Amino acid sequence: MADSLLLDPHTYDPAHLDDTSRRLLRATVDWFEGRGKKALLDSYNRHEWYADFLDFAAKEGLFAAFCTPAADGGGDPAKRWDTARNAALSEILGFYGLGYWYTWQVTVLGLGPVWQSDNAAARARAAALLDDGHVMAFGLSERAHGADIYSTDMLLTPDGDGGFRASGAKYYIGNGNVAGLVSVFGRRADVEGPDGYVFFAADSRHRAYHLVRNVVNAQMYVSEFRLADYPVHPEDVLHTGRAAFDAALNTVNVGKFNLCTASIGICEHAMYEAVTHAHNRVLYGRRVTDFPHVRRELTDAYARLVAMKLFSDRAVDYFRSAGPDDRRYLLFNPMTKMKVTTEGERVVDLLWDVIAAKGFEADTYFDKAAKDIRGLPKLEGTVHVNLTLIMKFMANYLFHPAEHPPVPRRHDAADDEFLFRQGPARGLGAIRFHDWRAAYDAHAEVPNVARFREQADGFCALLAAHAPSEEQQADLDFLLALGQLFALIVYGHLILEQAGLTGLDRDVLDEIFDVLVRDFSAYAIELHGRAATTGEQAAWALAHVRRPVADPQRTARMWARVAGLSGAYEMRP
Repeated sequence: MADSLLLDPHTYDPAHLDDTSRRLLRATVDWFEGRGKKALLDSYNRHEWYADFLDFAAKEGLFAAFCTPAADGGGDPAKRWDTARNAALSEILGFYGLGYWYTWQVTVLGLGPVWQSDNAAARARAAALLDDGHVMAFGLSERAHGADIYSTDMLLTPDGDGGFRASGAKYYIGNGNVAGLVSVFGRRADVEGPDGYVFFAADSRHRAYHLVRNVVNAQMYVSEFRLADYPVHPEDVLHTGRAAFDAALNTVNVGKFNLCTASIGICEHAMYEAVTHAHNRVLYGRRVTDFPHVRRELTDAYARLVAMKLFSDRAVDYFRSAGPDDRRYLLFNPMTKMKVTTEGERVVDLLWDVIAAKGFEADTYFDKAAKDIRGLPKLEGTVHVNLTLIMKFMANYLFHPAEHPPVPRRHDAADDEFLFRQGPARGLGAIRFHDWRAAYDAHAEVPNVARFREQADGFCALLAAHAPSEEQQADLDFLLALGQLFALIVYGHLILEQAGLTGLDRDVLDEIFDVLVRDFSAYAIELHGRAATTGEQAAWALAHVRRPVADPQRTARMWARVAGLSGAYEMRP
């Protein structure tokens, strides 16, 4: 039985998008389906570079259409930066394999500094490269410093003619083996501090660009490269000074959003495979899915997966409706990078607990999903970095709501040009949000939404009566436990908004909040156990452990929905 909430390649038709986008997305699905499962898995197992996929993308003009802003598209109506259709492509690519998503993802990142630049020559060059089927790379990280851009060792020495000579190494740079354009972050050797930062465009084919190796044991190519006296001409310079720093962070805001939809795609394919296997396997004289714990685990996995999709889809609307006076997307972005991707890990773990040894077999998609799902929460600064960022918004979000016009669903064929003029990457603590309680009030009749709302209100009371002390605010271990509780409130908020906009089945929504009630209770117990937690805070934590509202009829209906996934999709051999 097809499930309208999950991607099903057999019936996939993104009818909410324009005709050109529908054709390109459907063509992408058809290319993978026509290639077949054996070729997909064999190329992964052999670590084969995905040249055939890139040839397909070049022939169709896929990346050129999806990655070129309208201002640089030469009047081609297919070319625009459209976060809704980018998210749809990201989900499809994740569904078939992280490597295909990754080469697209780092192309998005590599273009970020270019499309934020006023350098017309560099923009025209990037657009032409996309038309020719090239991919791009984002040269930010270094082996000694990671993505700590304050400490870059890529040095640019003035050449006396308005340009520079660049020398240094970059590490963990996707597509660095073939990128037609690499956006490289460095600093001038003759200028101290932020004024010395430079973003420039390099070409992996240049003789002064030295590819060292692939630093991962995988199909994707994550390069280490070195520049040795690389000539950086004035037309190669994208940003200088503080603008270069801002371009790095704002590129992450745009590009790393795609982590969430990759996680969703991976989990969807894994779920079809896992449910089909479990539902057709007999152990101890019983169908595996007749065991109560198996049904619970698969139902939890399904509820978590649907929640991931609801939150991410609604976050797209906030990205597309953003502007100088509405930067709420800057909270929802780290939420997608942290919360949605870690939920993806939990989904795969739940499925794996059910299918057990089957999840190791080389001729399954699940084997790849189990390996690759781990990388997504770690591809952007780890969970801890994103949770710390999320907490910068906590006071205004919970206690100081502001009026904002309603944000509609955004599937229109518009160019999201604001994302490339976000401005200075600061002032997060001043961003104001609409009242989160309204979404909860609108679904108060759903039993587990109401129960979770009790916990959320209790969290506000905790902060009001027993706010973290100065010492606790300096204790990251304590703050991270607190941050997980706050993140759940934000997560539930957008899930509820999307549920209202889409008419989500009440059973599914109640089941999602059954999971969130249990998660809140688990994080409250973690806070109780922290060494820095005071007696009053610990007492609050135990007082806000809740059992979800049980409903055997809802549970039975939800299980029937999950069981219907058995045999619903299988990739052509």
